[in-house]
Amino acid sequence: MRLYPESALVQLEFDKVKALLKAHCNTDYAKQKADNLRIHTRKDFIELELQQSNEYKNISLQQQYFPNDFSLNLQKDLKLLGIPGAMLVGDQWMPIRRLTENTATIFRWFDNERRLAFPFLAKVIEGTYYEKQILVLIDEVLDENGTVKDNASGDLQKIRMSLFRKRNELRRMFEKVIAKLAKAGYTADIDESFSNGRRVVAVFSEHKRQVKGILHGESDSRKTAFIEPEETIELNNDVFSLEHEEIKEVQKILRALTARMQVYAPLLSSYLTVAGEYDFIRAKARLALDMNAQLPNLVDRAHIHLVDAYHPLLYLYHKTSGKKTIPVTLTLDDKNRILVISGPNAGGKTVTMKTIGLNQLMLQSGLLVPVSAVSTMGIFKQLFIHIGDTQSIEFELSTYSSHLMHMKYFMEVANGKTLFFIDELGSGSDPNLGGTFAEVIMEELCKKHSYGVVTTHYLNLKVMANHTPGILNAAMQFDEVNLMPMYRLIVGKPGSSYTFAIAERIGLSTKLIQRARQLVDEDHFKLDKLLNRTEQDLQHLDKEKKQLNKLLRENDQLKKEMEKVLDKEKHQQQVELLKQQNRITEDRIVYLKDMERKLKQIVLDWKKTDNKQEVVKHLQNLLFKQKETIVVNKLAKKTDAKFKETHLDIVVGALVKSKKNYQVGEVKEIRGKRAIVQIGLLPMNVDMADLIAVEKIEEPVK
Repeated sequence: MRLYPESALVQLEFDKVKALLKAHCNTDYAKQKADNLRIHTRKDFIELELQQSNEYKNISLQQQYFPNDFSLNLQKDLKLLGIPGAMLVGDQWMPIRRLTENTATIFRWFDNERRLAFPFLAKVIEGTYYEKQILVLIDEVLDENGTVKDNASGDLQKIRMSLFRKRNELRRMFEKVIAKLAKAGYTADIDESFSNGRRVVAVFSEHKRQVKGILHGESDSRKTAFIEPEETIELNNDVFSLEHEEIKEVQKILRALTARMQVYAPLLSSYLTVAGEYDFIRAKARLALDMNAQLPNLVDRAHIHLVDAYHPLLYLYHKTSGKKTIPVTLTLDDKNRILVISGPNAGGKTVTMKTIGLNQLMLQSGLLVPVSAVSTMGIFKQLFIHIGDTQSIEFELSTYSSHLMHMKYFMEVANGKTLFFIDELGSGSDPNLGGTFAEVIMEELCKKHSYGVVTTHYLNLKVMANHTPGILNAAMQFDEVNLMPMYRLIVGKPGSSYTFAIAERIGLSTKLIQRARQLVDEDHFKLDKLLNRTEQDLQHLDKEKKQLNKLLRENDQLKKEMEKVLDKEKHQQQVELLKQQNRITEDRIVYLKDMERKLKQIVLDWKKTDNKQEVVKHLQNLLFKQKETIVVNKLAKKTDAKFKETHLDIVVGALVKSKKNYQVGEVKEIRGKRAIVQIGLLPMNVDMADLIAVEKIEEPVK
C-alpha cells in the first residue's frame, strides 16, 4: 500500500497495534513479522491471513488445544548444520529434536476432519512433510539429556568400560592413600580435590615433604598443599588418556551425525518457519480476542460498510477502565464516496476518522477488526492522511502553506483506489477564502472518485456536501441540554459547531456571549441555530424510536409467552381428550370381554341342558336389553341437549321428563300420585315418582 506522508502509520497509531501484536508473540520469527507487518493490496493474501486468524480464534473460543509449543530460535544452529564438515554438540541437538517433535504433533493434529474444518490453517504445512527418520538418527546417538550414548559406537563402548574400571581402581587406591595420610595427621580439612583434571590430596603445608608425589600447588593462605600421591600417578595418567580418547570418539560420532543430518537442514528450516507462522497466527488471534475483533465480508474493490466499528486502542483503554466505547456505523460506496463530518470540537470527529483508517490498515495487514461480522470492507491501494498542525520551520512553510502542499499531492496522486483523511479542511486561513479553496479541493477529489473522510466547521462545505453527488454530510451528536458531547456519528445531516453552547459550558460571561451573537452574520447565525434545532429534534426522535423499539420487543416477548401458554393449554386439552377416548375404549374392551364370557357360558349351557327354551330366554335378555339401553342413552343425550332439569314441583301445565325413557310431555291432569301427561299425540298415565320437571333451553341468537 502506498502511504502519504511517511508518518501516516504513526498518525493513525498503527505502530501501537503492532506493539500489542508483538507482545503476544513468543518466537523471534513471529516478533520480526510483527515489526515488519505488511499491508497487502491483493485480496488472496489478505483473505488467507484473515481466515487463518479467524480459524485460530475459533479454536481458542472452543477451548481446543493447538500443539505449537516450540519458541526457541534455531536459525544459527540450522545454518551451521547446512555447512559441510561442521559439527553440532549434544546441547544443540536437543532443541532440534524438540522442533521435530513439535512438527510431528502438528501433523498428527491435522487429521482428515480437522483439515476440512480448518483449511486455511492447514495451508501452513502444505509445503512441507514430517520425516520421522530425523528422530531415529538423533535417538541412535543421544539420550534425553543430549549425552552421547555408550553404544553409539563399539570403540566408545570399550573406552567407557575401560574408563569405568580405571576410575574405580583409582578411587580405591586414593581412599587407601587418604586413610594412611589421615592416620598420620597430614591431611587438611577438605581431604581431596582436583587440579588440572587430576585427583590430588590436600595436606598441611608443613607436611608436604613427608608425602611422596607431585606438588600441584598451594592454597592462597599457603596453609594447604595439593599433592598427587605417587601411588595414583600412573592411574591418573591412564584415566586422563582414556578421557581424551573418549572426547575424540564423541566428536567423531557427533561429526558423523551432523554429516548424516545435513540433508535434512532445509526441511528443519521449514519446520522452524512452520512453528513461527503458527505462533504469529496465534498472536493475531489473541489480539482479536482482546479487541473483540471479527472477520468482516471482504470485497476486491474500494468499499467501506462499517457496522458497530470501534477504535481498537480506545476500546482496549475503555475495557480496562470499565467505560463504554461508542461504535461507528457508516457506508462509503460508489454513490457516496466522501463523508464530511461536522460538529463541536472534542466531539469525536478525529477519533471517528482514525477509527475508519486504523481498521482499514488492520484489515489489509491480515488482522481481524473490531466491527460487526455483517460489515463489508474493501481494499485500497493508497492511503493519504492530513491531521493536525503541519507547520514546517525547516522549509519556511506556514501552517496553511503546508496544508496546501499536502492537498496538492492529494489531488495529483489520488485515484479511485485511494482512501484519504483530512482533518479541518481549509483551516489556517481566512474563513471565506479558505472555505472556497476547501470546496475546490473536495470537488477535485470527488472527480477522482477517491474515498475519504473530511472534518470541518465551514458552513459552505456542509452546504456543498448537501447538494453535490458523491459527497455526504455527517455530524457528531451533542447534548445541548447537558452541554456534553455524545461521541455518536449521525450520517445524512450536517452538525453545528455549538460555539455558543460550549462557551456557556466553560463559564464564559453571558454578556460576552450575547455580544458575540450580535456580531455574527444573521444568516450564518440562523443556519447554525437551525442545525442545532434539527440535531436536537433528531435526538428526540432517536429516543422515541428506541422507546418504541423497546415496546415492540416487549410486545413480541408477551406475544411469544402468550403463544406458549395457548400451546400448553391446547396440548393439555388434547391430552385430556386422549385420556377420555382411552377411558371409553377401555370401557368398551371390558364390555366386549364380558359379553364374550357370557356368550361362551350360554353356548356351554346350550350343550349341557335339556331346557333349550331357558337358554334362548337368557340370550334374548342379554342381547335385546342391551340394545334398549343403547337406545335410551341416545334419547337421554338428545333430550338433555334441548331441556334442562329444574327440580320444581310438578303442576298442571308444567313440562316433565320421564326418568325411564327420557320422553318429554306436558302435564294435563294430576290424579293423586299419578299424572296424565300429553306426550306427542297420546296422553299417558304415569307415576309421579317417575317424572321430573324440566324447561326448554333457549337457543343462542346468531
